[in-house]
This record gives sequence, structure tokens and C-alpha cells, in this order.
Amino acid sequence: MRKNILIVPFLTVPLIIFLATVQAGAEPYFPPEKARPLEGVRAVTLRTGLDHPWSMAWLPDGGLLITERPGRVRLFKGGGMTTLPGAPVPLVHGQGGLLDIAPHPDFKDNHLVYFTLATGTESANHTSLARARLDGERFRDAQVLFTASPAKSGGQHFGSRLAWLPDKTLVLSVGDGGNPPQRVDGMLARDQAQNPATHQGKLIHLKDDGTPAQPPAFADPAAAPGLYTMGHRNIQGMAYDPLRDTLWVSEHAARTGDEINRIKPGRNYGWPKASWSKEYTLPMDVAAHHSLPGMADPIVVWKWRFAPSGLMVYTGDAFPAFKGDLLAGGLRSETIRLIELDRNGAVLGDRDLPMGQRVRDIRQGPDGLIYVLTDEDDGRLIRLEPR
Repeated sequence: MRKNILIVPFLTVPLIIFLATVQAGAEPYFPPEKARPLEGVRAVTLRTGLDHPWSMAWLPDGGLLITERPGRVRLFKGGGMTTLPGAPVPLVHGQGGLLDIAPHPDFKDNHLVYFTLATGTESANHTSLARARLDGERFRDAQVLFTASPAKSGGQHFGSRLAWLPDKTLVLSVGDGGNPPQRVDGMLARDQAQNPATHQGKLIHLKDDGTPAQPPAFADPAAAPGLYTMGHRNIQGMAYDPLRDTLWVSEHAARTGDEINRIKPGRNYGWPKASWSKEYTLPMDVAAHHSLPGMADPIVVWKWRFAPSGLMVYTGDAFPAFKGDLLAGGLRSETIRLIELDRNGAVLGDRDLPMGQRVRDIRQGPDGLIYVLTDEDDGRLIRLEPR
């Protein structure tokens, strides 16, 4: 069996420490550009005509909420599609717009739905968290709960994935603000990821009212409110793993060097001081180091341009061979990459499913099947089924 592990009950303390050290310093897994095909899967298009869809989430009654970056929320139910008015109004600029969506864990009781979106103006904008109450077929009482600071200009790197944790707090990703020569508060935007006093290039941990979750993950009193982890470039995939009680993220590097990271609160994930990424405009590495003491290393690094967006942990029964594995959507690669994991989360290998379109989001449905959104003018909702 490919996921069997050997359990050795009588390890001495020095050996345990040695093994932990070896694991911490291990190189990441490097997926090949051409991997084994993902067999036994067929793709069924359920809907076309979506305008750059960004995220999706199920309601308890089986309806599927879909956000479109220009600002619409669609409800797909019973094969039909309707538009739900009253959602928070975003700034639509560059990569910004209406982005992630996540119903509250107690949605059956409170009917609350959470959104991430770009807010502000083209010259002074933010990643924000908002919520609204779904009343029948419209949203009411939309309000912004949290706004990342400081403001940035331009339309790059909003991050914007959401994940609920078991204690009903949520984690929000915020991008670093943009590529050089983009600056934020007089500093090169990418360097804000190493500045604990700002939200750029971070994961933020919040209560459901948008206030910082407690206790803080960083002891530094000058740390930005809600700071959970730092050293990220632009996380656009995030999934809580109930099988291992952990949080996974996939994040864009610059030209090559995209990552999957296993999140531990209070850690620094390196960007831009430690990275496998290369500059867009110069034939050189972004960082002088791939790994640095005191910084967490990625578990997966793409040395080619994958461009990850959308990440899920498969826990269903429709695809038994995938159980406990990660599925990552690729924008530039136009594929879905299955990352095979053992019970502890170590990478065993990977397989590839070509989609022929930019994959923006990937989620498991309540039926155990896998649903995909493609990021196009004529975006698609696709269901992956066993052959």
C-alpha cells in the first residue's frame, strides 16, 4: 500500500531529535513538469459563461455559491444559475475584485457568508474581509470587518484566500503588494513580507467578527494585529486538513519557485530572503538563499511556472486512491496536480490532470466529487468524476 508507514514505538530521545532535525532540513519535493497522468477521472462541464470566476462554496441545501472577480455572486442549484444581489462591492482593478467566499460554520443558524475583496482606489487599495447575511436570494447588511494595512497602489498581489479552523476562527491570506519597482510606504513591496508591523505578505488570524484571534501567534508587541505567519508572496490556495489537523497553502513565487507550505503559527516562510524563485526581468535568483535558519522551508517547489491557485485536501469516498492527498490548481500550467502524501504529510509523488484552461479554484463537493473553476472570460464550472 503506497501510504503505509512503519511505526517504531521505542525510539530514544536523541534519535527522535536527530530524525526531526533531518526532516526539518530536508529539501522540498520538486514536481517534474511532465508527471504521470492522473487516470480514472473524467471532466464534465456543468456551466459555461462565467466571468473570471474566483471561488466557490457550498450551502447546506446543496446550492453552490460562485464569485466572479468583476463583482457578481452566482448561485448554481439544480442545474440553473441565478445572480444574488447585495454582495459587498469591490474595487475591480488588475488582480483585484470580488475574490474568495466562505459561509460561516454556523450558516444554518446565522446565514452569514464571508468574502474577501479589493477595496479603496487604484492608488490606495487593500485586501479586505467582509460579510453579509444571505436572505433568500439576496444578500443584506454587507459590511467590511477587516482591512489590511497599509494601503498599496496598483492591482497586484491581493492574496485573498480564506480558511475556517475548527474553533470557528478564520485565516486570511494577504499578498505582499506587488513586484518591483512597486513600493509600499517607501519600501520595496516584496520586502513588506519581512516587516511584522504590516499585513502585506502574511497570513492573518481573525475571529468571526473580524477582530484579531487570541492569543497572538507572535510575541512582538509591534506585530500587526492578527499576524499568524509571515514571509509569503501571494497565497491563492489554502485548505484546512482535518485528517492531519493542519493548514496547507499554495503560493505564487515570481518566475518559477511556486510553493506549497505546511503552516505553523508564528513561523516565517522566507519570502523574499529565502526562495527558489527567479526574477521576471533579470537572469538571476530573487534570493541569495533557498533556505535560512529560523525560516520554514516549503514542502513542494515547482522549478517551472505552475502558478498555483486553489488548493484542497481530498477526504471523500468517490476517489478512494486520493484520500488524504492535496490537489492544486495551476493557472499557467492549465492543469491540476495531485500531490500524494503519507499519513504524516510527507510527499510521496505527484500526478497530473491537464485541463486546457487556467484553473482558478478547486473544491470537494458534498457528494465527494471534485469541482473546478476556470479563470477565463468564458469561465467554466467543471465536475471531476470517476470514469
